[in-house]
Amino acid sequence: MRKCKVFVGNSHPELGALICSKLGVEPAPCTLKKFANGETSVQIGVSVRDEDVYVIQSGSGDINDHIMELLILISACKGGSAKKITAVLPQFPYSKQSKMKKHRGAITARMLANLLVMAGADHIVSMDLHASQMQGFFSKPVDNLYGAPSLAKWIRENVDNVQDAVVVSKNPGGTKRVTALADALKINFAMIHTDRRRNEDFYAQKRAQKEKELKIRRQSIARERRRSSNKREDEDEEENIILSNGLQTARVIQGHVVDDDYIAEESAVEDDSVVSGEEPIANDHASYALGGTYDAADSDEDDEPSHLAQEKLITLVGNVKDRSVIILDDLIDRPGSFISAAEHCRLNCGAKKVYVIATHGLFIDDCLEQLNASPYIDQIVVTNTYPLTPEKKACLKLTTIDVAPIFAECIRRDHYGESISVLFDSLASL
Repeated sequence: MRKCKVFVGNSHPELGALICSKLGVEPAPCTLKKFANGETSVQIGVSVRDEDVYVIQSGSGDINDHIMELLILISACKGGSAKKITAVLPQFPYSKQSKMKKHRGAITARMLANLLVMAGADHIVSMDLHASQMQGFFSKPVDNLYGAPSLAKWIRENVDNVQDAVVVSKNPGGTKRVTALADALKINFAMIHTDRRRNEDFYAQKRAQKEKELKIRRQSIARERRRSSNKREDEDEEENIILSNGLQTARVIQGHVVDDDYIAEESAVEDDSVVSGEEPIANDHASYALGGTYDAADSDEDDEPSHLAQEKLITLVGNVKDRSVIILDDLIDRPGSFISAAEHCRLNCGAKKVYVIATHGLFIDDCLEQLNASPYIDQIVVTNTYPLTPEKKACLKLTTIDVAPIFAECIRRDHYGESISVLFDSLASL
């Protein structure tokens, strides 16, 4: 590729090397270091005048340092009279802060978009943005690539009886992503909703109602059983009637599914402000009313304070009995919602296997260890958009899919002025 330079940052050098290998070029030389006072220093070791420049820098554990490194590198290329500068961010940093979740919060993803443009970026390439509307944060062109084709290929080749599998969204915000993959694979989909606004009275009423419904069904089945000569068929009928109603609920306490008879400790459901003797914080539940700021479509359960996440009601809308379940999301950072979803599908809904699949594997703290230790999760699949330590790569249940060819093809087509819509349309051809 003539008149083209590819710079690789320190956030994910392994992915940058793979992309350069697919392109058949060497990473452009540059010096990336820190001064003694912690300031970032960048020095380009080659001329970039009138050339297309691509800077590869993904999210990482040292996110703030690597963002500054990216901005300075882009600015240095701009000062070197580069013809066009493209920032390639496989996992876009601060993507979860793409909306104002609190009244005095900040839309940090938009701020980062402004910083990239002000530094001199002419084009942005990323994969599976946490919220697709983030493309509107930029005044420059944005290409949001899809990891779904690579994930779908793995699913076709490795999931047992894929034609009977079910793609499940762990929250309402991921339904659009789940339905797109389910349509491409021509399989069914389901959705899990976790309600955080219920109290003990509701759970008591729910259990009483459930017991009443089951009693009525068993009485009806008993009458039918007396008329039937085949006991086995009647037992199957009872199980199908109870589990095929398309709506299964369970209780979640401290991130795990429990029986209806389970009684939580008193201290576990008290508000932290009450225990500490502080002035109670204003109840945010008012924002759930009509016209409020609650956005169920993009809610992140794991970001809530602990006193709001003690006991929940988890509901599966769909049928996963005796089927493989594929819990799909764009990123995995915390384990709670994935573990509770897997437990509900296996313990209460009759699922045969559970696969946790996502594009970005952030695995904050001991997230991967908890997912790997869960007996209800059979396999974890992510792409290599985010750097993983050798210890995490050695996880027995973890499978990593290489997406370097997708980014390499995007860079090649962009450099030669070819259309990259084929990379977007490839999902429809699966």
